[in-house]
Amino acid sequence: CFSSLPHTLRRTNPLLSPSVRVVRAAAEPEAAASKAEAADSGSAEPAAAAKPKKPVYSMKKGQIVRVDKEKYLNSVNYLSVGHPPYYKGLDYIYEDRGEVLDLRIFDTGEYALVSWVGIPTAPAWLPTDMLIKSESLKYERM
Repeated sequence: CFSSLPHTLRRTNPLLSPSVRVVRAAAEPEAAASKAEAADSGSAEPAAAAKPKKPVYSMKKGQIVRVDKEKYLNSVNYLSVGHPPYYKGLDYIYEDRGEVLDLRIFDTGEYALVSWVGIPTAPAWLPTDMLIKSESLKYERM
């Protein structure tokens, strides 16, 4: 080579830098050491402790529910909608039955995604403490 720069100053790919390889290689022995310790103890407690606990819900998917009117009218959910007092547009959630589509536990408590069959509205997340369990539907599904 006739250039004045030595061969050691060639451009290299920054993604293939040795520091990335060192970090990657350093993580592997730690993982292998922890696996070896678990094998030495002879128990499966670390594997069981790593699994999160399955949440226990007060309802189940497919449950038929309706909304307790007093609890809903005094809740933050109703106040956030901004309807005037004695608003009749939401009477279907007290009178008709809804179906629980999904259940989740959020920071503020347990909530259910409720859909009202036969009524063209979007499903709503409501706290499970304001829902009343029902045995059956009073109307036929379409």
